[in-house]
Amino acid sequence: MKKNILLTMLLLMATMAFAACTGKKENTVQKSTAAQTDTFKTKSGKEIVFTAIKHGSIRITFDGREIEVDPVRGLKPTTDYSAYPKADYIFVTHEHFDHCDTVAVRQLEKPTTIIITNANCAKIIGKGKVMHNIDHLQLSDDIKVDAVPAYNTTQGKEKYHPKGRDNGFILTLDGFRVYISGDTEDIPEMRNIKNIDVAFLSTNQPFTMTPEQTARAAKLIKPKVLFPYHYSDTHIQKVADLLKGTGIDVRIRNYQ
Repeated sequence: MKKNILLTMLLLMATMAFAACTGKKENTVQKSTAAQTDTFKTKSGKEIVFTAIKHGSIRITFDGREIEVDPVRGLKPTTDYSAYPKADYIFVTHEHFDHCDTVAVRQLEKPTTIIITNANCAKIIGKGKVMHNIDHLQLSDDIKVDAVPAYNTTQGKEKYHPKGRDNGFILTLDGFRVYISGDTEDIPEMRNIKNIDVAFLSTNQPFTMTPEQTARAAKLIKPKVLFPYHYSDTHIQKVADLLKGTGIDVRIRNYQ
């Protein structure tokens, strides 16, 4: 009996060791929907934490303040924003259902929350500071936002995101510059976007960019770190492959 128990234990240990050696753990990690965070510090030592929620939804914690970008509940995995800390600032790039969710906004809102968006979303939400392309807004001593163009250029796709309607945003957090592209292609105006520490570039044709367009945009902008996001079923590793040797740190996170 003791021999049988010992033999069973040895077989179990051997099976576990084989699974580890054959990459089973790696496959589990690739399929994980757990939150992924990346932490940076400004030159003066203030901490910035980016948390990948999903698709176009980004949580940014900056020096004790909560910033939410395009919070959306319904896309899988479903997000219960009522369990999140209340937001100091909410940015909504445009009115499509996968970016503008009034219930998510309400769940995150507190009396002092500032919502920054475009004109159409302000009407849908019923409030908000409206920014047009090239507008600037100083939100606090150490938070500045610039609204930048976001639109389609491929023939036949212009209807998805027409020029002049939607925003991308550049957040300057204590001198640390974050570019959030919104839904756009690699438009000429990207040549004017400079000194970016972290960039979020949407990659999901026909609505945004192909991996090749994202790589071209990254080469124009030259961010230190690039998070491809909003990528749905795109083979997103291709972006990293196309940018090998450029010095751009490409990080793939849960933005499907």
